[in-house]
Amino acid sequence: MRFVPLLLLLTATAAHGQDYSRGEAMIEDYFRKQAAQIGNDKLNNWTKHEWERNRPELHRQLMEMLGLDPLPARTDLKPEITGKHEAAGYTVEKLTFQSFPGLYVTANFYLPRPLPKEKLPVVLYVCGHGNIVKKIDGTEVSFGSKVKYQHHPAWLAQHGYAALILDTLQLSEIPGIHHGTHRYGMWWWHTLGYTPAGIECWNGMRALDYLETRPEVDMKRVGLTGRSGGGAYSWYIAAADPRVQCIIPVAGIADLQAHLNEGYPGPLQKGVIAGHCDCMFLVNTYRWDFAKVAALCAPRPLLLGNSDKDPIFPVEGYRRLANQVKSIYAGYGKSENFQLLETKGAHVDTPELREGAFRWFNRWLKDEKGQIIEDKFTPVEPEDLKVLSRIPEAAINDRIHDYFIKPAIVDLPKSEQVMREWWPGQKAALHEALKSKVFRGWPGEPSKLNLKPAGDRTIDGVRLRSWDFTSEEGIELRLHLMTAGRTAKPTLVVLNALDEPDWATWCADLGPEFADMLRADPSIKRDDAKFKQNQRVMDRLGWAFAAVCPRGIGPTRWAAPGSPNDIQMRRRFALVGQTLDGQRVWDVRRGLSVLRAQPNLKGTPLWLQGKADMAGICLYAGLFEPDVARMDLWNPPTSHKEGPIFLNVRKYMEMPQALALAEKQQVRLYVRSADAAKEWDWPMQLQKAQGGKSLQIRVVGD
Repeated sequence: MRFVPLLLLLTATAAHGQDYSRGEAMIEDYFRKQAAQIGNDKLNNWTKHEWERNRPELHRQLMEMLGLDPLPARTDLKPEITGKHEAAGYTVEKLTFQSFPGLYVTANFYLPRPLPKEKLPVVLYVCGHGNIVKKIDGTEVSFGSKVKYQHHPAWLAQHGYAALILDTLQLSEIPGIHHGTHRYGMWWWHTLGYTPAGIECWNGMRALDYLETRPEVDMKRVGLTGRSGGGAYSWYIAAADPRVQCIIPVAGIADLQAHLNEGYPGPLQKGVIAGHCDCMFLVNTYRWDFAKVAALCAPRPLLLGNSDKDPIFPVEGYRRLANQVKSIYAGYGKSENFQLLETKGAHVDTPELREGAFRWFNRWLKDEKGQIIEDKFTPVEPEDLKVLSRIPEAAINDRIHDYFIKPAIVDLPKSEQVMREWWPGQKAALHEALKSKVFRGWPGEPSKLNLKPAGDRTIDGVRLRSWDFTSEEGIELRLHLMTAGRTAKPTLVVLNALDEPDWATWCADLGPEFADMLRADPSIKRDDAKFKQNQRVMDRLGWAFAAVCPRGIGPTRWAAPGSPNDIQMRRRFALVGQTLDGQRVWDVRRGLSVLRAQPNLKGTPLWLQGKADMAGICLYAGLFEPDVARMDLWNPPTSHKEGPIFLNVRKYMEMPQALALAEKQQVRLYVRSADAAKEWDWPMQLQKAQGGKSLQIRVVGD
């Protein structure tokens, strides 16, 4: 007979309760432990020799985590000065250039007036989130963030500097997107290793390329600063590009512990990530704490500025980081090159921070150590700083995420003979990418399962046994095993990885008599006809059905799906080199370990089963668990852009290639239509060339 999964025999009749307290406590504890694990690699423990030996690879890792390894081509900047504005003591050139074909950067270039004959030290100012928008003739017009922060480059130009100030990607005259995961559900950014922080870094590097073309500029005296978002970009640009000689990030960094667990009273009341958009963060594949980014600036002069009551850059978060960075500077014998400027105040641009920054630039770029005086500043009108009269038709700023990092395209060789010769090497490369780039955030060594029986009950001929287990440190889950009451040793165990709808179905299948073991709503009602039908199936075939809810599903759900709390928790995973779906693969693997640990299941074949995104999660779990004899995958997405979301995966492969990797296991792929089946031609063609039969595709409709 055709196998019909138990989950598809029944219809859900009720959902479990909506108490999220257990899941909230679990995931908060998990991220505390993750921050501690990553934070254990303290720079205070590194010698100068160790740092220098590792520095080239650390730089490469940083560039990769920004989406800049390999670097994009340095295409023609196509700079255009669209106008000039004369002000008291300085001139502003209104400038645009293309850092990437179609990616327009709007900027203002400030020069002293009158212009000295000698070359000038130059400061690159990268803006934070401070866009100026005005309604003109009923239409909102964006002037960019460069208008809000103009007093910085104006002071510099009035005091003998050239200064180039850049708009951000999002808050520009041509708005782009910083809030992909934060606001728009673009979780697929993670599948490409894309972050707008990489765009901001690249724009800054290309701005330095432009400055090299300016005869007024002395490129041996280059400073870099910005506050808030601009503070974060200052770290990334300076760490990436050695042309910057003096760096002043203001209110732009804190350590991982602060981002995950402290400060900002946002969703779940923990973690300042809730107060930041995606542009602030690299994709943390290599599980860094942020002190490493700062330390890559050493031994160049570096001043870290922050206020002591800043809720999104908390004081302990930047102090802990500064203490680590100090040790690297001390190793170089350059302790005087690093200082922490801490002033009173909240997340505001205070005179004390500005004056401290100007003193630092004067000291290191002009060898001047006198007092700084800020005269009363008269801002220039936004209209006089605007670069573009209209948005260029070729602009791709609002969709640069579709162009900047391209997904891998793995083409099959046309000849079956070549295909057979090509596949072993390709397969090895894909496996290595999964281990080192996609699932690098898995535990290095599995923790103890810490198995604890959580119930054993037989009702009306159906026996349910449950075990609590540790998936990884901080993640406590429960696995259930259902058999016919008189089955002592099953002939087969099918492990179902449950998503939220299937969890509700599983609970309804079993009814209120098992609700306490399931941690389910006790008011659910059992469909007696379906219950008996499933009892007969298990009794006749000797099969057992197991179920596990990976983290964040069912009893460990920490928030309503799609709620602000849920979004903020999902965002945290990328900060520790993971994704939620990637760790759910680990949870399914650990569920298999629980089954293997049962004495009465020794030697019993194991199958895996899942639907939609959970089908993809089961597929990848099976790739790392070769003793899984068969996988039944129901309507998985064909592209990771839709799901499941794994870190960096589309740089290397898509779902059809993953399916091909399961060539040593039986795989049944169930799809809705013949057209849907054609989307899986890639692994079917490869299987045909190899003469295999392990993969079968079945059209079953809805």
